[in-house]
Amino acid sequence: MAELKTKQNDQSVVKFLNAVEHDKRREDALVLLDLMKDITGEDARMWGDSIVGFGSYHYTYASGREGDWMLTGFSPRKQNLSVYIMDGFEHYGDLLAKLGKHKTAKSCLYINKLEDIDLSVLKRLVKQSFTHMQKLYS
Repeated sequence: MAELKTKQNDQSVVKFLNAVEHDKRREDALVLLDLMKDITGEDARMWGDSIVGFGSYHYTYASGREGDWMLTGFSPRKQNLSVYIMDGFEHYGDLLAKLGKHKTAKSCLYINKLEDIDLSVLKRLVKQSFTHMQKLYS
């Protein structure tokens, strides 16, 4: 069974974020860093080379594959900011409707820039998801 490549590590979160080339993306990432620290009460940790994560949980699939993953996090990608809502979006339709300009995939919320969204709604979304994931895996 292949081993998961993206793991929590001791790389510097601040060094990673300060190296983001796109000025606006770097500024937004630093805002997300503070926002998620406040919401989660967790220290930011690097996951792989490009994801900033908060908290962690251990999972086991029916196939027997298991591993560890973050409870929430983000990544300042070239195309957008990716915010990781690990329990998906099924229960957050009301918040997504109020969020502003965004796209979603399974557990990824894609935002071009923070000015496109309502930060108070993002805070509620991250907090609800983080709390839900903590309950599921504690």
